[in-house]
Amino acid sequence: MNRVTSFSTFRSHFILILFSLIMIYPIFWWLGASLKTVTDMKSTSIWPTTFMWENYSKGWVFSPKYSFTTFYLNTLIMEFWNVLGAVLSSAVVAFGFARLKFKLRSFWFSVLLLTLMLPGQVTIVPQYIMFNNWGLVNSYIPLILPHFFGGGAFFVFLVVQFIRGIPRELDEAAKIDGASVYKTFSHVIFPLIKPALVSVAIFTFIWSWDDFFAQVLYLSSVDNYTVGLALRMFIDQFEIQWGQLLAMSLLSIIPSVILFISAQKHFVEGIATTGIKG
Repeated sequence: MNRVTSFSTFRSHFILILFSLIMIYPIFWWLGASLKTVTDMKSTSIWPTTFMWENYSKGWVFSPKYSFTTFYLNTLIMEFWNVLGAVLSSAVVAFGFARLKFKLRSFWFSVLLLTLMLPGQVTIVPQYIMFNNWGLVNSYIPLILPHFFGGGAFFVFLVVQFIRGIPRELDEAAKIDGASVYKTFSHVIFPLIKPALVSVAIFTFIWSWDDFFAQVLYLSSVDNYTVGLALRMFIDQFEIQWGQLLAMSLLSIIPSVILFISAQKHFVEGIATTGIKG
């Protein structure tokens, strides 16, 4: 029995390692290509014959006027407000649907969930016209403001499911102690939904970081460019520096990877417990 169990464990680990190597192969190719010269780019070898570490330094400062320091700061400032808005607004809206009683609550919650089936392309034109009439195009406000209105139906639903798993006896105990609805939310519910809010923060950060379409739609000044738009500038050049482009694109995923790894425990806990308590 022990031999059978050991063989089964070995087989499982072997299969997992094999598939892991297959999945991370593009990352190794990406890393190797970012260090290649223009000549090596034509070769099929993963690793370059000559390591061009200059691709990173030259790619970071690819023009006399602009560097990726500016683009990273622009993106991180935008991400800070996006995450803050999504976390706070989704928590407030979800608390209202999960705990407060008001007319047509079920109806409005159903309407909220129906918006999940609404393609994002449907709202692009009216949103752009609205922000353009307000004179907010070529600013970060069109990219930030929507996150302060619930953060999205998916996030509200995620937090609602988490709050429904919290015993109502805690709310009643707080009410007996004289706590208002606002204190119940801020002192009882909000600290307990931390895992769900971490999930909201991670999703918001990654989706906003990768949202190239909205950024290219609303940002036209290079001074306001994000990392994603800055990467496009390499392609706009007469002669594309592929090594520098791949080097900067590799660096562009580091913030998302660091955030996910540092908050992985809370992220998994939030997803798992939300599904169980649904």
